Amino acid sequence: MASSEAPKTWLSQDAHDRLQSELDELIAARPAVAAEINARREEGDLRENGGYHAAREEQSRQEGRILYLKEFLRTSEVGEAQTADKVTAGSVVTIYFDDDQSDTETFLLGSREIASTTDLTVYSPESALGTAILGASEGQTVTYTAPSGSDIKVTVVKFGPFGG
Repeated sequence: MASSEAPKTWLSQDAHDRLQSELDELIAARPAVAAEINARREEGDLRENGGYHAAREEQSRQEGRILYLKEFLRTSEVGEAQTADKVTAGSVVTIYFDDDQSDTETFLLGSREIASTTDLTVYSPESALGTAILGASEGQTVTYTAPSGSDIKVTVVKFGPFGG
């Protein structure tokens, strides 16, 4: 039986604080959104009331984001990812493509939510590349199938914890 526990997402304290602040602002805005819906409802026929439908869509979007952020923050770890001898989620990884050591890319293997805290490109551990390099060590070459269907060979040059 496979474990249902997902890999931990490591967040810097700054990234966690920003996401928590966004969550707090969305929760605080709930009464204003409800008031907007009520105001639009009073304008008349709901079937032809674009303002009412827009307000309801905004409420739905905000509630979805609130649920997502609550779960994301609940399941993430704040601090530095533990150092490891293999690539893990939260690692900054440098790879090169197809035996061409001059064709390198450095990126963060982690959640897209972290993208706003760094200038690095962020790849999800669940992406094709992420899945292929998870557990790889320095110097190891792996092959993965790109969404286009082509096989791509990459070699892990180095990796380390994300500094925030």
